[in-house]
Amino acid sequence: MGILNVTPDSFSDGGKFSGLNEAIQQVELMLSEGVDIIDIGGESTRPGSDSVAAGEQIRRVVPVIEAIRQQLNSDVLISIDTTLSEVAKAALDAGADIINDVSGGREDAAILTLAAQTGVPIILMHSQGMPKTMQDNPHYENVVQEVLDVLNESIEAALKAGVKKEAIAIDPGIGFAKRKQDNIDLLAHLDKLVSMGFPVLLGTSRKRFMGTICDVTEPSELVTATAVTTALGVMAGVQMFRVHDVKENRQAADVAWAIKQSR
Repeated sequence: MGILNVTPDSFSDGGKFSGLNEAIQQVELMLSEGVDIIDIGGESTRPGSDSVAAGEQIRRVVPVIEAIRQQLNSDVLISIDTTLSEVAKAALDAGADIINDVSGGREDAAILTLAAQTGVPIILMHSQGMPKTMQDNPHYENVVQEVLDVLNESIEAALKAGVKKEAIAIDPGIGFAKRKQDNIDLLAHLDKLVSMGFPVLLGTSRKRFMGTICDVTEPSELVTATAVTTALGVMAGVQMFRVHDVKENRQAADVAWAIKQSR
């Protein structure tokens, strides 16, 4: 899953692809590097970011989705990265295929009803609070078990809304309301997430906790670190990876998969 942030303030690439031409060029690059899904977001969810109204998110993402469908000869899947049902509906109407909700259906429960009515897959992520304050003081007694418990709650809510089990995927929310050790603990126990029986999406790309391990402050210098987590994820059974750098992570995933197949 290749990240396409059509935002002015995302942590790693804010403003780079907010123009339509720049966005399409980035999609073409990711397609050439082997991307399977383009994840388009019109609201930054980096720590400390402000929320963006549905209308503004729609203004940012819909033209890009329409352009991909009209200009590119590709059947690439498109996911809409939003917590709001209004944005998700507009994106699906424009040609998106998947809903990627970082709130796990908690911010706007109507997004679960939308997923049920349309039959599209929905990815439910774990987080706490809002991006503006989520890193102020996150605390867990047992982060792995608590993330599993909250994801189970999101899954139950989705099923109750009518979403089919086979249309649900989950995401532990690396970097979302998590301390450095929380992120490491989750990565060390990805197999427990996989054992829940749903496809798992891993989103570690260029995230700050790896910078503190590697003594790096520039997110773009964390490509290799990200690829390491991708390889570890493949070995643990993770099926999807949300990344900025498609080529490098595709290589890491392909090599790890070849090794895993020989076990």
